[in-house]
Amino acid sequence: MRKFSALLLVAALCGQDLKFETSSQLVVVNVTVKGKDGQPLTGLKKEDFRVYEDGKPVNLSIFEYQELSKEVLAAVPIPKPAPLAVKPPPEELEPAPKPSFRDKRLMVLFFDFTSLPQMDLIRAKEAASEFLSKQVTASDLIALYTFNTKLKKVVDFTGDREELLKTVQSFGVSAGVEQDAAATDVVENVEDEDGALVTDETEFAIFNTDQKLGALEDLSKELAVIPEKKAVVYFSSGVGKNGMDNQSQLQAAVNAAVRGGVALYPIDVRGLIAMAPAGDASKGAPRGTAIFSGAQQRQTRDRVNDQQETLFTLAADTGGKALLDSNDLALGIKNAQKDVESYYTLAYYSSNSAKDGKFRKIKVELTNRKEAKLDYRPGYYSDKIWNQFDTSDKEKQLSEAMGLGNPVTELPMAVELLYFRLDKNRYYVPMAVKIPGSKVGVKSGKTDLDFVGTVKDSKGRTVASLRDAIKVKLPEGAAEKLAQRSLLYDAGFQLTPGKYTIKVLARENQEGKLGTFEAKFTVPDLDQGGAAAVSSLVLGTGRETMAALVGKAGKPKKTGELNPLIQDGKKLAPSVTHVFRRPQTMTVFSETYTPGTMARLALFHNRKQIWQSAPLRATAGRNGVFSLETAVRLGRLQPGEYVCQLTVVDPVAQKFEVRRVPMSIVP
Repeated sequence: MRKFSALLLVAALCGQDLKFETSSQLVVVNVTVKGKDGQPLTGLKKEDFRVYEDGKPVNLSIFEYQELSKEVLAAVPIPKPAPLAVKPPPEELEPAPKPSFRDKRLMVLFFDFTSLPQMDLIRAKEAASEFLSKQVTASDLIALYTFNTKLKKVVDFTGDREELLKTVQSFGVSAGVEQDAAATDVVENVEDEDGALVTDETEFAIFNTDQKLGALEDLSKELAVIPEKKAVVYFSSGVGKNGMDNQSQLQAAVNAAVRGGVALYPIDVRGLIAMAPAGDASKGAPRGTAIFSGAQQRQTRDRVNDQQETLFTLAADTGGKALLDSNDLALGIKNAQKDVESYYTLAYYSSNSAKDGKFRKIKVELTNRKEAKLDYRPGYYSDKIWNQFDTSDKEKQLSEAMGLGNPVTELPMAVELLYFRLDKNRYYVPMAVKIPGSKVGVKSGKTDLDFVGTVKDSKGRTVASLRDAIKVKLPEGAAEKLAQRSLLYDAGFQLTPGKYTIKVLARENQEGKLGTFEAKFTVPDLDQGGAAAVSSLVLGTGRETMAALVGKAGKPKKTGELNPLIQDGKKLAPSVTHVFRRPQTMTVFSETYTPGTMARLALFHNRKQIWQSAPLRATAGRNGVFSLETAVRLGRLQPGEYVCQLTVVDPVAQKFEVRRVPMSIVP
């Protein structure tokens, strides 16, 4: 005590403030305990529980019993849809009292407007209104969240059913995202804008499920400050996959939910889907023989299964339940309500202060109730600190981050992988990575990024690796415009045909933000099968010199001579997100490996062909390779979603092949 007092005295005499810092991590574990009859066990005490973290016993600091009622309240009438009145905020907002969630069942109804077309939004509103009117209990507190361009809390946790019903009914069709613009012919006389190769970060929200999963991750982090159990009912029409979706973002969303004590209950609002072999009346009749061979029906079924796969994964990995192929949508909300029964809240301060992002295993057991069944989260991922490292620490951090099961997604990334045949059984696979410029820190007109990646085959063996450090020097005035533009990084691998998994980690070194991308991809064997041999279809916006788009990023790589996107010192930069603006000219590129082939390019909107090019002839390129390249003016195409289709015909061998790429046009 004397040494401590003397230290304070010296600090006071020197006129300096003495600051003491300490940190602790409170870990909350919600445990449901049921007896042999399946009913919650009540009356347990703190001494009846033993909790372990990574095999070491911990001392409980908080112990509470949350007793939830199952008694349903009297029904209230459902109001007619009406616009929600917007009240101006008062001049001075008084701090709201901290709500008490003791003995309350916390549920969130989350409406994903980006995936709810008109009819599905109506069905979601009807299901939510039916539940709010007739199924709410005295213990239920419900919040309303929406997602369109960003996550929004519409109504905080409340038991006021009239307010909740009124708000749900106010969700109009205009809140959803529907693009039904009519397309016209392509105009050939439109000038390109300066810097047309880069667009602002709004393009990352199109053809990308990362935005939806990121919203779920943000919601889980926002709810994590509440120690009680939370159930999130996620209304969606399926989470489709376009191009290369980031598996790391899915894992990050799951980890955030588990850490925050959130169980996800996705509902496929489409219900039970009856799929006619030729499609329903909302679409034109398919062409070709697919309708007779069953290929059309299999493709439709596979697309629906693919859209539901992510919903099922979100539920299974967070302890929730997915409602798929059911017309009783209110049942999905009832499942969430039923699963959150009376439970015990246990909390302790972890003795492991290392912020390494590693998984900490939790085990809970009862001292004298061996027959009881316990339900709780199996563990959590610790926090991570990614800056304030020296050079060796930064290298170690990148290496460890590649192996963590808790991926970091602070830096959004869009990735596109292509394939081009070099010779028999050897392919060049270019990788393009696009990062929003608004997420990259800049100091004195400079920024630098690190990229680390691995490619593994189907047996888990590493067949290719990546380690690159990029220093970007922005020209005068470009740093201010970076927030409206994107950074594009490219690399390449030489692979044989087969199935692979790629994992890429990017770090910007000004603020220490990291991004992780992980996905599976296939390099096909173009020498097998009866179709014409055609490479990937690349969409870009013209060829540019090898200088970076917004700054100089080092010297050209030696592997550039293998990259078919580089010709005569100019490179075709892939769009990656496949989002274009109307004043731009879209460049379409592909390779064929048979002489004498011909091709046509077509654009489809709402399954209708709205434009077709003149016949394209392949021109001889490197080592017997033939290139197909053309430009399409987008001036009079209305904003909306399209499909770019390249049909290649080999008249000698009487073979053909089709490459399709979804794209979008914005104003």
